[in-house]
Amino acid sequence: MANIAIVFAGGTGTRMNTRSKPKQFLELHGKPILVYTLEVFQHHSEIEGIILIVLEQWISYCRDLIAKYQLDKVRVITKGGDTAFASQYNGLLKAAEIYPPESIVLIHDGVRPLIDAGTISGNIASVKEHGSAITVTPAVETIMIKSDSGQIGQIIERSKVEMARAPQSFFLRDILSAHEKARKENLVFIDSASLMQHYGFTLFPVEGTPENIKITTPNDFYTFRALVDAKESSQIFGY
Repeated sequence: MANIAIVFAGGTGTRMNTRSKPKQFLELHGKPILVYTLEVFQHHSEIEGIILIVLEQWISYCRDLIAKYQLDKVRVITKGGDTAFASQYNGLLKAAEIYPPESIVLIHDGVRPLIDAGTISGNIASVKEHGSAITVTPAVETIMIKSDSGQIGQIIERSKVEMARAPQSFFLRDILSAHEKARKENLVFIDSASLMQHYGFTLFPVEGTPENIKITTPNDFYTFRALVDAKESSQIFGY
């Protein structure tokens, strides 16, 4: 059995308003966002391999990054599909070529660079015990459901709501089997959690840190920069 990270970096970054390169390759202090993400898995003692999924035209660039930053746990760089869901399936197929079916797969976004080691360990432990792990953080604001008429509908008490994040983790055999069923039925799901719940799996939460944000907009990037700089300052000045 192995613990594998499947990292998606196939987006085009339309909401980031960048023209030169996708958001996952934007740099902070000379290092691409994607590298920050990969380094957390690279340095985690329980992770044995990484499968990276990128836009086909950026595969060569990623190979150069892997060499430059000595990310030797990256076993495969493969192209994504037409959708994020199809890309995930491509990554799982590559994982099945290399690793046994009882391996644990942690599915993560390449633009979530602030993932921490404790959340990774928590995901692995939850899959071993329960067969699933969905990283969550508590909702910090009230959730309102918009009605069809445009009015405010149901208001949900925030203490009962959690925000789904990544990684989302399962045994390789289970998540791959669910994908194959969905493909036969021509179904597409927004994430692994909704896919697995549809096919009857019980999902168990793993509470992550609020900092584990997805960098989608310019504001997200500024938040990422502030958090990284604050962390660096704390190491230098001992705060």
